[in-house]
Amino acid sequence: MNGKITFLGTGTSSGIPMLGCPCEVCTSSDPRDRRLRTSALVEYSGARIIIDAGPDFREQLLGTGITTADAILLTHAHMDHIGGLDEVRSFNYFLKKGFPIYCEKNVEEALRKVFYYAFDEPRYPGAPDFEMHRITASEKFSIGDAEIMPIRIMHGRLPILGYRLGALGYITDASFISEDSIRAFRGCSVLVISAVTLKPHPSHFRLEEALEAAGRIGPQRCYLTHISHRLGTYASLTRSLPEWVRPAYDGLEIEF
Repeated sequence: MNGKITFLGTGTSSGIPMLGCPCEVCTSSDPRDRRLRTSALVEYSGARIIIDAGPDFREQLLGTGITTADAILLTHAHMDHIGGLDEVRSFNYFLKKGFPIYCEKNVEEALRKVFYYAFDEPRYPGAPDFEMHRITASEKFSIGDAEIMPIRIMHGRLPILGYRLGALGYITDASFISEDSIRAFRGCSVLVISAVTLKPHPSHFRLEEALEAAGRIGPQRCYLTHISHRLGTYASLTRSLPEWVRPAYDGLEIEF
């Protein structure tokens, strides 16, 4: 084992509980059924790397005691994955420098629109300072001693990124994974993969599809993330899964 993943959030774009929803999941008293928007902290080869920073980012960091990190990796530019990036200004204040953000060209372009004030010149006092690093699918890069492979996956018609960090594979918001990308994930001992619902969805794996993709990759252990209330409670979902697959939950820590 040379790494650890901490699940900062494991819910879909609406989170759980979903506002106004009276279902058994949204009203559950099991803390594992309370899900913030999907994000994770990966500690690997001496680096502390956050994957995605949605609207719950500040709450997630405060809840886990994280005061700094080495970088943020972005999978894509939907608001449930970038909406908390303004909080980077706290890192800027204490580190006295820009904070590294790694993403594809189209994601950087979206950030420049959504967080326009962070890129204005002259810089607005107190605005977040993003140190942008552009990455490309299938081209490895390093953060310190941590080697990372961005891997192409599809989110509906939108090309996005999954990541391979040593023995960890991380996939969220997927609806299709090519055979080349399946091969790139093979050999990981721990796989994180999204499963939103039981029924077909236009831009996300349903549970059956996520399990089929995970089976093709063949990890020792698999954890589901980006879970909606439509998958049922943590307890009922766990009972329906094979032994090597478990639902992740907020705060779960797994070594790989």
